[in-house]
Amino acid sequence: MNAFIESLHFLRPWALLLVVPALALWWAGRRAADTTRRWARVIDPELLKLLVVGDAAARRFAPNDVLMLAWLVAAIAIAGPTWRREPSPFADAQPPVMIVLKVAPSMTTTDLAPTRLDRARQKIADLLKRREGGAAGLIAYSGSAHLVLPPTADHEIVLAMAGALAPAIMPREGDRLADAVALAAQVLRDGGRGGSILIVADTVAPGQAEALEAAKGAPVVFFAVAPAASVEADKPLQAAVSELGARLVETTIDNDDIAVLLRRLTDRGNATMPPGETERWQEAGYWLSFLVAALVLGWFRRGWVIST
Repeated sequence: MNAFIESLHFLRPWALLLVVPALALWWAGRRAADTTRRWARVIDPELLKLLVVGDAAARRFAPNDVLMLAWLVAAIAIAGPTWRREPSPFADAQPPVMIVLKVAPSMTTTDLAPTRLDRARQKIADLLKRREGGAAGLIAYSGSAHLVLPPTADHEIVLAMAGALAPAIMPREGDRLADAVALAAQVLRDGGRGGSILIVADTVAPGQAEALEAAKGAPVVFFAVAPAASVEADKPLQAAVSELGARLVETTIDNDDIAVLLRRLTDRGNATMPPGETERWQEAGYWLSFLVAALVLGWFRRGWVIST
């Protein structure tokens, strides 16, 4: 019982103000219905009791009283009484992920057939296929970072836009990973639903690790699309992963890397979900609607409001 009292509250407490006009109207109606009040000013109260026949005020439960009670219950129902929590309808939805794809000449290397960029696209397609219903956005970067798509559940358009990217269409060559990560973090913040960043790249330029310190803002998973030996020898890449506190996943010839990516993205993305996204207070006010209906039904009874 103590736990119930401590948890009981209203989701919309402002609705309780509706009781104020109800009380005012009920009180005014009671005074207007009391016909003996006018005579009480000129006749002694003891004598008035003997003169009144069939006192209307004797009917203590008048129609206005029932209306007042219905209004009071309705105000409580609208206020949304609650004392228990329930899973949010969004609890099963996967948190969004911003894919940060490197589109630079190094990604056209053919040591991962057909090219590193093509392998990255294939892996992104496999990942999105297994993240059904989970929103994904896309950022392309080389010498500059560009938002291609904000998070969307339409994976087909994400893959179509990723397929159209090529180093030749990027404004300038280079490696501005820090700018791309900062942009992805800003998009996730604007969305307000948490999420994580998936970097898909083969290398990291020297000096980017220092710049990444100011770009952090969301959990990061780094998917290295390069041969294992190349990834292990890439000191700037390792430094960038360390600076971001990211989880490094290396590409494989099968789908083992996709399974690992799914676990990493889910774990890291769920950690950023706002509390209201996973659980909410259970609305209990609608149960009072049956009581309101029962009280209002009395108004349809013949002779209740106006005697016939």
